[in-house]
Amino acid sequence: MSGDGKFDWAALMHAGFRQMGLTPAQFWALTPAELLMLLGRGTAAAPMGRRQLEALAARFPDKKSETAHD
Repeated sequence: MSGDGKFDWAALMHAGFRQMGLTPAQFWALTPAELLMLLGRGTAAAPMGRRQLEALAARFPDKKSETAHD
């Protein structure tokens, strides 16, 4: 994106077509957020770490169904 918050479509198309080798159909099928993420400019959250996973598992433990058969 440019400094004014607008997308620089020429630069994004150049990156998509020339640098990433996307076809026009592949490029236009992406959302702007997906394209920016592929270009390393996205703002995706960091993946869950071991501590967060363990805390989540402790908060929501697996429960065995009484009708389940092993």
